[in-house]
Amino acid sequence: MSAVLQDKEFRLDWLKWIITLALGSAAIYANWYYSAESALYRVIGLLLALVVCALIASRTKHGVAAIDLAMGSRTEWRKVIWPTAEERNQTTLIVVAVIIITALILWGIDSLLSWLASIIMG
Repeated sequence: MSAVLQDKEFRLDWLKWIITLALGSAAIYANWYYSAESALYRVIGLLLALVVCALIASRTKHGVAAIDLAMGSRTEWRKVIWPTAEERNQTTLIVVAVIIITALILWGIDSLLSWLASIIMG
C-alpha cells in the first residue's frame, strides 16, 4: 500500500479515537447512572458499547496493527509443541520440590539469623 493511500485511509484516526473514548466514557457513566437497574441490562449495554468501540478502533492505524499482531500470534500459537501429560507432571513435581527446598533453606537462614540476633541483643 502506498504512503499516500495509507495517509488518506488513516487521516481521521484522531476523530475515531475521540469517538471511541467518548462512547466508552458514556457507557461507564450510564452504567453508574442506571445502577438501580438490573445488572444484566447494564452488562449487556456495556458489552454492546465495548463491541462498537472495538469496531471503531479497529479501523484506525493502531487497530489494524493490533489485528495483524493477533493474527500473527494465532499462527505462532499453532506452532507450539505442547508437553505430554507425563512431561507436565514431572516438571510440576520438580518445581514443587525446588520450592520446598528453597523454603527450607530460607527458613533455616531466618532461624539462624533470629538466633544470632537474640544472642547479640541478650
